[in-house]
Formats: sequence, structure tokens, C-alpha cells
Amino acid sequence: MRLRLAVLLLAAAAGLGAAGEADIRKALARATGTVRLPAGVVEISGELAIPGGAHDLEVTGDPAGTVLRATASFKGRAILSCRSGARIRFSRFTVDGNRAALERPLGLPPNTDFVGFYPNNGILVEHAAGLTITDVRFRNVASFPVLVVASKDVLIQRVTIEDSGSRDAKGKNNTTGGILLEEGTTDFRVEDCRIRNVWGNGIWTHSLRKSPRNQRGLITRNYFENIARDAIQVGHGIRVTVTRNTGKRIGYPAELVAADPVAIDTAGNVERSVYSGNHFEEIDGKCIDLDGFHHGEVRDNVCINRGRPEDYPSGNFGIVMNNTDPDMKSEWIAILNNQIDGALYSGMLVIGSHHIIRGNRLRNLNLAHCNDNRARCNWLLATEPEFLRSGIYLARGAEHPDPARANRIEGNEFSGYGIEQHCIVAGPGVALAANTVVGNRCGPGK
Repeated sequence: MRLRLAVLLLAAAAGLGAAGEADIRKALARATGTVRLPAGVVEISGELAIPGGAHDLEVTGDPAGTVLRATASFKGRAILSCRSGARIRFSRFTVDGNRAALERPLGLPPNTDFVGFYPNNGILVEHAAGLTITDVRFRNVASFPVLVVASKDVLIQRVTIEDSGSRDAKGKNNTTGGILLEEGTTDFRVEDCRIRNVWGNGIWTHSLRKSPRNQRGLITRNYFENIARDAIQVGHGIRVTVTRNTGKRIGYPAELVAADPVAIDTAGNVERSVYSGNHFEEIDGKCIDLDGFHHGEVRDNVCINRGRPEDYPSGNFGIVMNNTDPDMKSEWIAILNNQIDGALYSGMLVIGSHHIIRGNRLRNLNLAHCNDNRARCNWLLATEPEFLRSGIYLARGAEHPDPARANRIEGNEFSGYGIEQHCIVAGPGVALAANTVVGNRCGPGK
């Protein structure tokens, strides 16, 4: 009875400003039950911290609509935060982060986790066992609308994010603006979310190299538009599935780009993971980056670019392998039935061993017309002249040496400017005969 009375009192105190904020704090202090937020716009001046150890708590908006809006003088890590909770649920309200007032120039964290570096987030949850965020809308958040740290059993569903993220001192994106799961978050699902006009990454997992990896995740049926960094990045993960996501205009606006944008990116040490059935259009960067990816599958993905070469100042390869993390080796990747239509440079960069590359259709490659366009294509031109103008380029390594060998490349289709003469090429230090190359078709293009 006391909890129901508290909910009713809070709903009645839809008072804007300090009264509404004070009532929310009082209700959250109970740390269990249902907290019905007041209708209307409530100005929030400081972090609404749910007590540690909260359990079986639902924070939900009023049916008439609730907006929690940060004031211009807001101080705190996030508008709502929770640590060491169990079975915590947020639903049906809006968070307005007041980015215009609160954005400050910030670069990347200096070898520390993100939660300890970026203030002014939306919802921050740490060390939770059972977290659900559904039907919550975020806008104008300076850092991360959703930041989940070292938690398990996480569901983020039907979340909308718009116009969020901040910049560094040079005016470039600093990765913020989307959904971040970090420091060993496990058993998570991010599904049916819409993410638009974000200055950093859309959805990503991240852990420091010394930290546990993120495990057993599903990122599915999300939509992205106007993302200035990566739409999706899987960082330091095990058994993460990225499937049936769609998007357009990845790497835009160009003036905010600080690193090569990617539709589906990888970082750290990522294994036993699957990227499948995703569809992206207009990517000013790479379609899929496999930096740290091994023992996994990349299949049935589509990336399409229909513009002119000058429309892609950050344009790159279609699919790229790399091995920045010294704890992994690029090996045993199945790249099957993917479609790349329009890549500024080569179709695929391959390093490492025991990959199966089969049934892929890579068309309209080398939009930059390398090497005839030497002003645009001068990277490694003197030492590896085929690097930017091939269907597949077999390299001797990337961040670390790991020559392409014992790979099977069969039944693929390639076309593009000069591709019939430079279809599957072995760079210096690589023997084409060390790989099995059969039944591929190579033809001209634009």
C-alpha cells in the first residue's frame, strides 16, 4: 500500500523543475517496486542514482508522456544510474540530454574504461544482473545514451536514439552518441532499435585488453542512419551474432569523421562470432572490418554504394582483415555469399590462414581508378602497386606479420575498373600457390 501511494504521489507531482526531480529521487530511493514518472517535462539538475542493490525495480513513464531533461547546469555521470542492481527495468519515457548546453570537447579515454571518463550520459547501469531498457527515446545526449558496464542478462529493445554524441578538441567525433556495452557484459540482446544522426558509433561492445571479453550477444534488426563512425562495432567479444541490421549513410557527415567509418567493425580479440544478413547502403568507409576476428563467419551481407568516387572521401576496401591485437591470429574465417557493390579501392584484403572465401559477388570495385589516378591512389604505390586495385589482395600481414596462406578462394565474382587484369593478387612476401584459388570470375567494370 505504501509503494502504491508513492507511485500515485509521484504521478500527481508532475510539477516541472525541482519539485518533480525531488519526488523522483524519493521514489527511486525505495529501490524496488514500480516508479511511475510524472507526465510532462521534468528538469533534472543532477544524477538520479538508484541505490546499490536495488532489485525488481521498474521505472516507467506516464502514459501521457514523460521527458527527463538535463538542465544547462546538470552535473553527473548520467541522468539515471544504477549499480549492482538485479532485475531493473526502464520503459516508456524520453531522455533529453541538452547537448547544446552540456557538450564539452573530449578525446578518447587514456587506457581506461569509458564509464570513468565521459559524463553526461543518458542511462548508466553497472554490474547489474538482469537489465531491460524498452521503448525509451533518447535525444541530444552529449555522451552515451545507453552505457552498460560489466552486466549480464541485458535486453535493449525498441530504443530510439537521435542527435547524440560529442566531439574532440579538433571538432571530430570521439566515439560517443550510441549504445555501448563494455567491460565484460554478457548474455545481451540489442534489437529493433532506431539510431539516427549519431556522431560516434551506433552500437558497440568494448573492453580493455586486461578486462573480461563481452560474451554471448545478439545485435539484430536495428536501423542506422547518418552515423559518423561505425554503425556496429564488436570489440573484444566471444560468440556475438550481428544479423539482419540495416542502415544508410555510414560515415556522414564527413566533417565529423576521425577514423575510417565501417558498417560492421571489429576490434580487439573477437572469436566464434557471426556477421550475417546485414544490409547497408552508402558507406563512406569500409563495409566490414575484421580486425581481431577469427574462427567465425561473415555471410550473406550486402553493402551498396551508388555515388561518385568524390562522394567517399573516407572510402576504402569492401572487406578488410587485420590483426592489431597481439593475442589473436587471423585464421579460420568463412566469408560466404556477401555482396559488395561499389568500393573505392580493392574488394577484399586477406591475411592469415585457413579462410574459406566462397560465393561472394564484389562488383564496381576500384571506383578511384587506381593506379591511373595517382593523386588518389598513392598509398603503398611504390612497394605494393596492386594493393588498391585488386579484387582480392593477399597480403603478408597487417599490424603484425601473417602472410596469406592455406586459404581457399573459390566461386567468387569480381568486376570493376581494371579488375580483369588485377583480380586475385599476391603481394610481396606471399605466394599465390600457397592458397587454393579456383573457379573465380573476373571482369571489367566502370
